Formats: sequence, C-alpha cells, structure tokens
Amino acid sequence: MESRVYAEDPFRNFLPSIGRLVKYRPPLESSVDGITVRNDTGVQEGGEISIHYDPMIAKLVTHGPSRAAAIEAQSTALDSFYIDGIRHNIPFLSALMNHPRWRGGNLSTGFIAEEFPRGFAVRVPEGEIARRLAAVAAAIDHVLGERKRQISGQMNGRLVQRERRRAVWLDRAEIALEVAREDGLIGVRFVGTDGALGVPHQLISDWKPGEAVWQGAIDGQTVAMQVRPISNGFRLAHQGYEVAVSVFTESEAAAARLMPVGAKADTGKKLLCPMPGLVVSIAVTEGQEVKAGETLAVVEAMKMQNVLRAERDGTVKKIHATAGATLAVDALILEFA
Repeated sequence: MESRVYAEDPFRNFLPSIGRLVKYRPPLESSVDGITVRNDTGVQEGGEISIHYDPMIAKLVTHGPSRAAAIEAQSTALDSFYIDGIRHNIPFLSALMNHPRWRGGNLSTGFIAEEFPRGFAVRVPEGEIARRLAAVAAAIDHVLGERKRQISGQMNGRLVQRERRRAVWLDRAEIALEVAREDGLIGVRFVGTDGALGVPHQLISDWKPGEAVWQGAIDGQTVAMQVRPISNGFRLAHQGYEVAVSVFTESEAAAARLMPVGAKADTGKKLLCPMPGLVVSIAVTEGQEVKAGETLAVVEAMKMQNVLRAERDGTVKKIHATAGATLAVDALILEFA
C-alpha cells in the first residue's frame, strides 16, 4: 500500500501549501513480523517547500501478508507521520485508510467524487473515535501532571495532589472520565449519563512530554496520534480527525463553561489568497463594478495557476496586492464596498 504525501491542504480543495518544514518526523522504517514500513523521500527537517516545484514530500509504503494488514499498517504509519510548518494531505490519506468502502475494496475511479462530493472537510469526532481521543488526551495530561508533581522544594505534608475526575473537551464537546495510574498503566473509565463509571480501559505508552507523536496501545489495540501543543491544551490528529483538546478538572470545567465562544471574523467582503503563491495578475481596478464569476486575480504556485473569481456582484473598494507579489495563505488581495 502506497500513500503519496503532498504539500497540499485537503481542507482547501487540495490547493498547494508552501513554506519551511519546521518539523519533519516520518514514521520509523522497519520490517517486523511480516509488516514492512518504508518512506521514500527527498526532503528533511528545515528544508523548504517552494512555489516552483512539485508538491510531493514522500511516498509512504507498507507491505503485509494481506491487503487488510497493509492498510492497517499504512493507517498507523500515517498517524505517526508528523509534519509542521506547511499544510499536507496526511489527514485525508489517514481518513481514506479508515473508510469502510476503501477497506472493503469497493473502489472505482469515481470513489473520491462519490464519497466526498463537497470536498474533504473538518469532521467532528463522535462515538468510539471521540472516546479514543479523550482517553489519550487524559493520559497525556496525566503524564504532564506527574512531572509537575515531581517539582522539588514542596513543603512536607503539602505535596501537589491530583483529582481523578476530568472533563475532556474536544473543541466544545465534553466527555467526563476518571483517570489514574494503576500498576504502571494509565487507566481510564468514562462517566455515563447516569453518573456511573464504565468499564476500565488500559493505556500503555512510553510517551514523554514534548514528543510529537503519542504511540501506544488502548486495550491491546495499537494507536498513534500526532500531538501539537496549543494554548491551554493540545491538538490531536488521528485517522483524519484533527481536534483541539482541553483537559479540565471539574472546577476548571465549571469556569470554562462560562466563557463566551469567540465569533469568527466576517470575510464576506474580502478576497483572500487561498494558498501561498505568486500573484500573476490583478484583473480589476479600484471602483470597478464586477459580476459574479468575473476574474479578479490569478495566483500561481507549484506549476499551477489558480483563477480567483467573484462569488457575487459587487464594487472593488481597495486593492492590497500587486502583480509579482508573493502572498501567504489568507493574505488580503482586495476588498469590496
């Protein structure tokens, strides 16, 4: 099974993504128990993905005694592939490896159009996936807490204590659980709607604070997740899902529930650059009236020109970019009145 890892943003219709590989940590190449993982690449951490060349980063290959085994190995390898600094198509590839139709081999040239008719979008984790993300988040938080409790200089009789109960937020969706270290393992029990604790789940991992990938097992099943630190938590990526996670104590969660949800900025009257690239041309002038569908600008990246068109009728108020300029993703090109 081979996946081609590209510098493309699957959440923006696979538009090219350029920049520096701030982190490039491919999965470990290995051949164990009939499963082989190989990564064919020509890049390294610190290298630059420019606007001038093909966006391919690597070809990740897995081999196993069966198609199902090769897919399972590919799924784990993709979840262990950590890239930062640019957008990439690993979330899409990872989601693909776990798609029932893909796993069942019911394929055709129309697979992507049929299964993703509106493109690949951010998905909300639910059910087993949500609980798996919450369990790993709680385990990571527990390991971080253990390190804090080893701080020297604590007063006798006043050692930092830890509550078992946690409220794990996947964005704003809350999952209640209890977490504790038991016989060298981390045990997680989810809290039901009636307040009762569910069956214990055992997590085994040698993850250490600062590592880019959490690798281990949940109830004996191999699991890998990419871990990115963010403000007040971290972002987990697993099987095509990417979600911001916070792990709160009960008192912290009570305060967090009172915080207002930030509103997204209104960009309806702005033309933003959909990808990093070179402005080839600006097709309008300030004060010009345009109709829906008319060309506004052309941006080029990785041997591909993208024509940016007006989504609705309007009047150009101000132009912020010029031909020949190199823009970052979401850079302002022009505004409408």
